[in-house]
Amino acid sequence: MGANAQMLIGLIVYMAVIATLGLWYSSRNKNTNPEAYFLAKRKFGPWLTSLSAQASDMSGWLLMGLPGAAFFFGLGYSWVVIGLFIGTWLNWAVVAKRLRAYSEVARNAITLPEFFSKRYHDEKRVLLAVAALISLLFFSIYVGSQLLVVGRVFHHIFGLSMLYMIIIGAVVILSYTLIGGFLAVGAIDVVQSLVMVTALSLVMVFGVANAGGVTGIIENLQNFPRFLDIFGMAAQTDISGGIPVFGAGTQLGFLAVVSLMAWGLGYFGMPQVLVRFMAINKIANFRESRIIAITWVFIAMFAALSIGLIGRSLFPGVFETAREAETVFILLAQSFFPPLLAGIVISGILAASMSSTDSYMLIVSSSLANDIYKGIYKKDAAEKTVMWVARGTMLLVTIFGIAVAVTGETIFHVVAYAWAGLGASFGPIMLFSLFWKRTTFHGALSGMLSGGLVVVIWRNISAAVHPIFAVYELLPAFIISCLVILFVSLATKKPSAEIEKEFEAAKALAAS
Repeated sequence: MGANAQMLIGLIVYMAVIATLGLWYSSRNKNTNPEAYFLAKRKFGPWLTSLSAQASDMSGWLLMGLPGAAFFFGLGYSWVVIGLFIGTWLNWAVVAKRLRAYSEVARNAITLPEFFSKRYHDEKRVLLAVAALISLLFFSIYVGSQLLVVGRVFHHIFGLSMLYMIIIGAVVILSYTLIGGFLAVGAIDVVQSLVMVTALSLVMVFGVANAGGVTGIIENLQNFPRFLDIFGMAAQTDISGGIPVFGAGTQLGFLAVVSLMAWGLGYFGMPQVLVRFMAINKIANFRESRIIAITWVFIAMFAALSIGLIGRSLFPGVFETAREAETVFILLAQSFFPPLLAGIVISGILAASMSSTDSYMLIVSSSLANDIYKGIYKKDAAEKTVMWVARGTMLLVTIFGIAVAVTGETIFHVVAYAWAGLGASFGPIMLFSLFWKRTTFHGALSGMLSGGLVVVIWRNISAAVHPIFAVYELLPAFIISCLVILFVSLATKKPSAEIEKEFEAAKALAAS
């Protein structure tokens, strides 16, 4: 049997096992109402909470986007990793307990849009609708980025049609997510988080050994201008005779470093992570969950960054573009392992993509079905009807995601856009909602809208105005949203005594 056939078997077996596990787990758990379907009745334990949160967070970006960026631009991209690590720690240390407590105090909110609406006693459901629509927009883009990962894996290795493989991947993920809901998604994500970190660690360890150890890697990379400069970005301009040709590269000033680290701000507004905080069974379990999550993130991101550098050391002139470089993990796995084992290792990419896509589908469907359909359009809708609307939404979002996946963008850039949109829309208002009692409904609404709007505007026109504005759109959008929330809240009537009482109750519960 040929090498490609063996790798294909490994990948297909993995996808089949995950789909089977998801369906089996779904059959053992009855999703009789929206709280069970969307939040698993708040019965996640510490391991399930932490590993499913990080698996859904990192996505295929971790095994393709980040190694590809490190391969093409060098050590300068470590600022992104540093920012994400700090953001992860702060989110678990500062936000987690307060959100879990407040979501319970706020009349048992089960989705992020519903939490914002109930937090501010938004009887007209304006916050609910705006938050749900923002989730729908940016998570649909996110779904597309992860289906792109699946398609690129099979296309790169086997030359199979991108479109067909994107559709097949979507069908597999959709199958267990439609039926199993949040609990099945969380359980499968734990399995996939372990597959991801194992695959990354194996490729990194074998890569270091094959490249002559850390010393050998450093010696090889020193031949490339700015590649090992943490305050610089390498600039490959061509390939001549299999050898990369570099330009002068770019110096990273203070603003550029802050811009790269600003990725960490996104965590405060990531629904796929925040909803795990809401689902944990006991507030006291957050300390254990935080330790597990931080350890996983450190190992996974360190390995992913290292794989990009190892790939450049071993195969310096193999990729001509940043888009091609996103397959460096696949190249190393094929080089180090027998074909069947390589297929299983490469399944780590599918694990990353699938563990994120199922969460995105579920969050978007909950936003439309629970928050818009039941929350605004038909408040007396039967629970079964809400769940069927959710499943129909998943199907529509998947179709939209397939359309996004075939656009040809790099995985890194598609993820960056969705990450910024969600982080700037929800991050500032999340922090203000949890920690500033004086925040008002009008401040929350204005901050949410301004954050999302600035992301869209900044991404599309800022660099054309002046080079100084060429920073990651999440940073200015987050800052502007915070300022808008602050000034609008101070300029509008203070919250009611009942809202302030709930704030203090959530604060006390989180501290208990």
